[in-house]
Amino acid sequence: MRAFLAIRALFFVVLLPGTVAGYLPYEILLSSGRLLFPPLGASSIAAGVLTLTGAFVLLRCVWDFFATGKGTLAPVDPPRHLVVTGLYRYTRNPMYNGVLAALLGEAWFFSSATVLWYAAFVLIAFHLFVVLYEEPTLDSLFQESYRAYRRAVARWGFTPHPYAEGNGGTA
Repeated sequence: MRAFLAIRALFFVVLLPGTVAGYLPYEILLSSGRLLFPPLGASSIAAGVLTLTGAFVLLRCVWDFFATGKGTLAPVDPPRHLVVTGLYRYTRNPMYNGVLAALLGEAWFFSSATVLWYAAFVLIAFHLFVVLYEEPTLDSLFQESYRAYRRAVARWGFTPHPYAEGNGGTA
């Protein structure tokens, strides 16, 4: 059963953030003639680090959904348990933050205003999805445990005090 969950998790990583942060920026860069690697320098290295950091954050969150939540990042196959471990102790939406960091890194690396505008569109879409679907759904499923988490941890920003379930919210 765990192997099937792992396959589903990998499938949805490729399908969802793979499309949003990989395929669509690739198509944007290709169609705009910006898919050219810049010379190696401090700026391109920093942009690459930002992109890879965003990808690492995303993958860490996918792991937490798999290992702790017993689910995937897809709304059709969500975690069965509220995930408040790892990076989720500091911000409620680290996975989206990771995708946005990767997109900003790509825009910077390829000097693409179009990818930057696309990242702004993705941020708005993420925000609307979180506010209109995710938060009401999580509130309905996990009730008071989600409400305590929501009070203690910022939606988009970061809290300096890591969330500790069962401790009134902070460690």
